[in-house]
Amino acid sequence: MSILFANFIMGIARVLEIGLNLYMFIVIAYAILSWVSPDPYNPIVRLIRQVTEPVIYRVRRLIPTNFGGIDFAPLIVVLAIYFLQIFVVQTLFQVARQI
Repeated sequence: MSILFANFIMGIARVLEIGLNLYMFIVIAYAILSWVSPDPYNPIVRLIRQVTEPVIYRVRRLIPTNFGGIDFAPLIVVLAIYFLQIFVVQTLFQVARQI
């Protein structure tokens, strides 16, 4: 029974790790798109903005992120994702190994 629970926790950690990696790449794509002027009606551009804007908006609301015309909100989001990968995902992996 404990092997099943350990594998369940390992599966959750792996799925969370993949989801965080995917979201980090989407945030990086958002930052790159902010440097150019993409077509706002392009479905990929709209999807990237719809997925990232709620999180980036909250970061901008909590922390002043615009310094000298450069928006650091995507960088803060990427660092938060990296922190979650280290803290939450690695903790889940260690818990699963100890079971």
